[in-house]
Amino acid sequence: MRSYLISAAVSLCALAAPLTAASPVKSPAVALHKLFTDSDEATLKRQPINALFRGDQRYADRLGDLYSDAATDANYRADRADLAALGQIDRTELNATDRIAYDTFKRNTELDMMGLTPAMRLLRDVRPIDHFSGSQTWYPDVSSGQGAAPFKTVVDYENNIKRHRQFAAQLDIAIARFREGMKSGVTQPKLVVRNVIDQLDLQIKGGVEGSAYVGPLKSFPAGFSDVDKARLTAETTAAVRDAIFPAYLRLRDFLRDEYLPVAREGVGLVHMKGGPELYRYLIESNTTLPLSADYVHSLGLSEVARIAREMEAIKTKVGFKGTLAEFFDDQRTNSRFKFASKEEMRDTFIAIGKRVDLRVGEQFSTIPKTPLEIRPVPQYREKTDAGGSYNQGTPDGARPGVFYYNSYDLPSRQKPESETLYLHEAVPGHHFQISLAQENTALPPFMRFGGNTAFAEGWALYAETLWEPLGMETDPYQRFGGLNDEMLRAMRLVVDSGIHAKGWTRDQAIAYMLTHSGMGRTDAVAEVERYIAIPGQALAYKIGQLTILKLKAKAQKTLGAKFDPKKFHAQVLMTGALPMTVLEAKIDDWIKGGGK
Repeated sequence: MRSYLISAAVSLCALAAPLTAASPVKSPAVALHKLFTDSDEATLKRQPINALFRGDQRYADRLGDLYSDAATDANYRADRADLAALGQIDRTELNATDRIAYDTFKRNTELDMMGLTPAMRLLRDVRPIDHFSGSQTWYPDVSSGQGAAPFKTVVDYENNIKRHRQFAAQLDIAIARFREGMKSGVTQPKLVVRNVIDQLDLQIKGGVEGSAYVGPLKSFPAGFSDVDKARLTAETTAAVRDAIFPAYLRLRDFLRDEYLPVAREGVGLVHMKGGPELYRYLIESNTTLPLSADYVHSLGLSEVARIAREMEAIKTKVGFKGTLAEFFDDQRTNSRFKFASKEEMRDTFIAIGKRVDLRVGEQFSTIPKTPLEIRPVPQYREKTDAGGSYNQGTPDGARPGVFYYNSYDLPSRQKPESETLYLHEAVPGHHFQISLAQENTALPPFMRFGGNTAFAEGWALYAETLWEPLGMETDPYQRFGGLNDEMLRAMRLVVDSGIHAKGWTRDQAIAYMLTHSGMGRTDAVAEVERYIAIPGQALAYKIGQLTILKLKAKAQKTLGAKFDPKKFHAQVLMTGALPMTVLEAKIDDWIKGGGK
C-alpha cells in the first residue's frame, strides 16, 4: 500500500511557484525519489508491522491498525495522493532505471487502489480473517523469539508486551467487521470459519505456557538483571493470559456460536454476493495482468496436459508398467519414497542445500549476504500450512531468511519432491529474490521491500526449472517430483478458477488434484482449502513463471551465443519484484541493447 504525506504535496506546489533562491525547482529524478521516500515512510507509520519485518525498530512498540475503516481510508487517500504526485513528474526526463521505478510504482499503486474502492471494501473488509493469512496465523510466530521481532534488549521485551495488548484489541475489531458482513450478507465459507476455529482451539488448548508467546522468556540475553527477568516474565505472561487468550476465546466463541450458522455453504466466490466482481480484481491484483477466469482456466488445462506427457515419459523411463494414475498411487504409498523420521526430513534438506550451493554461482553473479536457516513449520500452524514456506530475513543479516519444511503427517510427505521444494522456497527461489532486492540499497524502499505475487512466486517457480544447470533431479524420481510440483502450479490455474468462477466444490477440486498428480491427500486438502481462503493468489505462480520463461526464450533466440544466464538473472532480479508488464519492457530493452 502506498502512502500520503502533506510535505509531498507542498513540494509539488513549490514546483509551480516563481523561481526563487529559497524554492529551487527539483529535477524530475529528485522529485521522484522524494515521493518514493515520503510514501514509504508514511506507509511504515501506518503499518508499523512492516517496519518490524524489515528490521526497522523505530515503531517496534506498535502493531498497527489491521482491520478498521480508518486504516483503509488512510490507505486509499495515500494511494490517491501518490498517483497525483507521480502525475506531476515528467517521465520522459528520467533515466532508464528511474523509468522502471516510475512504472512499477504507478502500476503497484493503481492495483492497490483498485482493491480499496468502496465496492471492494464491502467485499473484503468484512471478512478480516481466514485460516491461511489471518493475524492469528502469523502473530504468534512474530512474537516467538524465532520470528521478526527481536529480543535483545529490555526495550525489545517491553515493546513486545505493548504489541500483545494491541493484538488483542485488533481481534475485537475483527469481530466487529465480521458482524458487518453478517448484516450485509457477505461472509466467509463455513469451511474457512471451521478451520479458524480449529486454529484458535489449538492455541487455546496449549495454554499460556504451551504457547509460542513464552518463547522469549525461556532464553533471556546475557546481561539481563534478575529483577528485569522477573518483571518481564510477569508482564509478558499477564499480557498473554489477560489480553490475548481472552481475545482468542471471544473470537472463537463468536465464530462458533454466531458467525458459523450464517456463514455461506458454497466455498467459491461465485457463491458470495459481489464475488464475481471481487474475483476479477483478485486475478488482476495477483497476476498484475487483466486476465479473465476463462482464460486462466484454459491455460491451466493446457499446462496440465503438457506436464502429464512429460510424466508419462518418466514413468516409461523407470519401467513402471501400470497407468499414470497407478504410478501416482505408488508414489503416495511406497515406503521407499517416505521419510523414516522428521530428522531424516531435516537432514535431507540440509544436504540438498549444500549441493545447490556448490553450483549456484554458475547461474548467478550476485549471491545474497543474508544467511539462510532450515526449520520445521511450528506445530501450531503445521496442520493447515503448505508443504514448504519462506520467511524473509533482514537486509543487515541480523535475522536470517528461513526455509520452513512441513513434517506434519509425515507419511504423506514424499522424498521425490524435496529438491524442487528447496529450489522454490530457498535457493535460488524466494531466498534469492527477496534477499537480493532487500540488500540492494540503490533501490527505493518500495522496490527493495515491496512487490507482487506474480513476480515473487513466478520467480520461485522459474527457479525450479533451473534443476538441470544446478545439478539437481538427476534421479528420475526426483525429476518426477519436480514435474509433480510444476503440475501442482498448473492445476492451481484450473482449480482456483474452477472453485471461484465455475462453482467447483471442495471435494471436486481435491479429486481433480489427486487424479492429475502424485501429491498426497493431506497436501491436496491443504492446497484446496488454501485456494478457498485466499482466492486468486495461487494463479500468480504459473502466470509469473510462464512470463519469465517466455522472456528467457526470447532473449536466447535473439542473442544467441551472447546470451549469458548470469546477466539475464541479474536483469530479472536486481530491480526487485516488478509487475509483469514492466518486467517485459525491461527485458525487451536489455535484449535490444545486446544483452550486456
